[in-house]
Amino acid sequence: MRTALDTDLSALDEQEKEFVSQIRKHGWLGTHVFGDEEGPGFSYTTGLWLNRNFPEVITFSLRREIAHDTFWHIYRTLESGDVFAIGKPIESIFEGTEAALLPVSERHFKDRLGWSRWFYRGDAFRCVQLVWADRSGFFPGRAAIQPGLVHSQI
Repeated sequence: MRTALDTDLSALDEQEKEFVSQIRKHGWLGTHVFGDEEGPGFSYTTGLWLNRNFPEVITFSLRREIAHDTFWHIYRTLESGDVFAIGKPIESIFEGTEAALLPVSERHFKDRLGWSRWFYRGDAFRCVQLVWADRSGFFPGRAAIQPGLVHSQI
């Protein structure tokens, strides 16, 4: 798989060079997009697909620092050889609540995953959305979920 790591550094601008440098150094990089009147903020990874053979992860409405720490936890777990089930409840991501990693359709990549698309030179990667259960244990998409949680997790 050819990625931005294969690009001659002289062809990249400073921001692109830094992006590539961080993935070389750490194996992944997180991007945070602030919320606005159109929707909540979100964060996503780039590098998991290439370096851990695991889908990139996007999550909505988490503070940047929490998202970053959560992504590190996911990366280190994968690095240790453990895996996360896709589409099933997971107890080891957040303390005190279940999470799930749900497949993201490629049709959403263009609007949300700009840096990942640049890095992978298109949409030839997978992505999952990290969601968490409400206080009643329901995940987004269930009729009984607490109001506001669906909107915050898109």
